[in-house]
Amino acid sequence: MDDTAFRAEARAWLHTHLRASHRGVGGGPGSEHLGLRVRREWERQLGAAGWIGIGWAEDGWGNRPATLSQQVVWAEEYARARAPGRVGHIGENLLAPTLIAFGTREQKDRFLPPVARGEELWCQGYSEPGAGSDLAGLRTTAVRDGDTYRVTGQKIWTSLAQDADWCFVLARTEAGSSRHRGLSFLLVPMDQPGRVEVRPIRQLTGTSEFNEVFFDGAVARAGHLVGGEGNGWQVAMGLLALERGVSTLVQQIGFEAELDEVIRTAVATGAAGDPEIRARIVRQWAELRTMRWNALRTLGTGGDPGAPSVAKLLWGGWHQRLGELAMAVRGPGATVGPGDWSDERPYELDAGQRMFLFTRADTIYGGSDEIQRNIIAERVLGLPRETG
Repeated sequence: MDDTAFRAEARAWLHTHLRASHRGVGGGPGSEHLGLRVRREWERQLGAAGWIGIGWAEDGWGNRPATLSQQVVWAEEYARARAPGRVGHIGENLLAPTLIAFGTREQKDRFLPPVARGEELWCQGYSEPGAGSDLAGLRTTAVRDGDTYRVTGQKIWTSLAQDADWCFVLARTEAGSSRHRGLSFLLVPMDQPGRVEVRPIRQLTGTSEFNEVFFDGAVARAGHLVGGEGNGWQVAMGLLALERGVSTLVQQIGFEAELDEVIRTAVATGAAGDPEIRARIVRQWAELRTMRWNALRTLGTGGDPGAPSVAKLLWGGWHQRLGELAMAVRGPGATVGPGDWSDERPYELDAGQRMFLFTRADTIYGGSDEIQRNIIAERVLGLPRETG
């Protein structure tokens, strides 16, 4: 099937299956609290039709085959249809490619079909207090106990942990090891009362999509160790390199919709008549086009160690500036919430206000700007490593 026919099929399927209750339900960074029940049901619909995991190395896990360009087509049509924010993206876009690259056949056959069916949700257990951007400083341990590992430690900023069935955890399996050595990549079930505890973290937006996760002797099967004991750093870095691929283009289509809303607001409030505001809008528009061209240029360049870091630097700062612009075009009214402040839920924000507050973290989470610049400097430009 060529790309034109594939686009027609994707567009027709979305038109047929998206109901009024699906469109505009929201979801995604800053809005993960919206429409969760609808989005979980929608995830299973996507899976039943084979739209999850399209273009994986094989198509025998319930997904459908697709070329790289067709993956881009699906991402574009999905975003433009205003379909619900995906709740299974961590399993589909992070875990699955990592298992395809590093996992055993048994691990792929066990975990990929439930992801492709939209049945099992995942979260990522990387960052810890004191080991956020400096991931090699993590202290969570996993001790071998027969045919299992006992995982003990704390993870933080764990997106969607409160709804996840599984967590892929980077833990230290070699006693006395430090930095990158002695780490392993384990698949840990979240349903372990008394051994796994999830505590939501309330954000500036009033929502709690990030969490702290405490492991107290949580059990992970030895057969669910990915890449071999002590090879966790290699697996973890491979996963981070996969984190920004076709999904980056989906993100940018969402950015385009947000920018369009800012422009409509600027026209409605008269802010578009301000030369400074107009210049900021033009800059946002031009930079978004540049990000798209860069994303298309780097698709499939998995061997380029700088591509993910460049992409993160570009979109993090861009989205943060868009949040600031969204408030500027509304004037003083931007500081007033939409709710009835006399009711029992006074802390309520609209989409633009949530975007402004949440984007304050865009240059920090997923690897801070400082870390991204270090990666580019050291791994791409060959500059001396940072000291001190």
